[in-house]
Amino acid sequence: MSRLGPDAGPAVAGEGPEASGQAGGVRLRDVRAGYPRRPAVLDGVDLDVPAGEATAVVGGNGSGKTTLLKLVAGLVRPARGTVTGRPAVVGYVPERFPSHQRMSALGYLRHLGRIRGLTTADADRRARALLERLALDGGGSTALRYLSKGNAQKVALAQALLVTPGLLVLDEPWSGLDVAAHGVLAELLDEVVGAGCAVLFTDHRLDVVRARAGRVHRLDGGRLVAAPDGALTTPARVEILPAGRGPGAGAPWASLPGVLSAQVGATVVLTVEQDRCDEVLLAVLRAGWSVRSVRRGAADPGAGSGGSPWAL
Repeated sequence: MSRLGPDAGPAVAGEGPEASGQAGGVRLRDVRAGYPRRPAVLDGVDLDVPAGEATAVVGGNGSGKTTLLKLVAGLVRPARGTVTGRPAVVGYVPERFPSHQRMSALGYLRHLGRIRGLTTADADRRARALLERLALDGGGSTALRYLSKGNAQKVALAQALLVTPGLLVLDEPWSGLDVAAHGVLAELLDEVVGAGCAVLFTDHRLDVVRARAGRVHRLDGGRLVAAPDGALTTPARVEILPAGRGPGAGAPWASLPGVLSAQVGATVVLTVEQDRCDEVLLAVLRAGWSVRSVRRGAADPGAGSGGSPWAL
């Protein structure tokens, strides 16, 4: 029996016709979504998120990944198209967890557990078990507003798993987690998939995507396409700095197409999709910045080895 077994609590009824659930998982057909007076973020999106499988979506910042995840989870409605097969119990881990509250981590999870239909005792037992497994620093009595990003992420994961979900949607779930918690999250995903849960997640590190996802899709220009194996190359690492000035963070590099993440320090380090690396380098030079180094095939910003470093 999985560690997410019967003590994970009863199912909680969903709302509306989309919550009836289908054994095949969630289906999006011809979905369009966006914001008023702006170009569509998503257009003509077809996506299957099968039960008992982990599906990943990759793409640069601003490609619409978060909007797509919210659509699948039922947090936003499409302007056009259909979303069907969403199960009654949905777990959602947002990109940014609202950890500024005064409640303790354990109190917060108890409260959510009761909202989802658990008794106080069951909610307390389930919350304590998840926090212990994820090794929350300071324990469950720590106020949410005092948690580090990594520990807030652990609470976010715990709240999504208080009741075993039929659908689990995770937006950059490994972000900020320590090494041990990375392993625990992988175990938790294996367990929910083994219990028949449909899992959809996004992560900018393609080595993680390859290891955790049974199928991978790529968002580009608001449209979703299946990502062939060749597209899942490890991203490049590009280190840049303003020419003739001290390092700064004024340019919006994270929003540039092809940029997966931007880390600002003494220099700016961009994690870039391999097939758009030349395009990003050209944009950097046109903006008057200098390229300090390029490492093709670097698994992660700051990685000490791997890839082919080009010092410029």
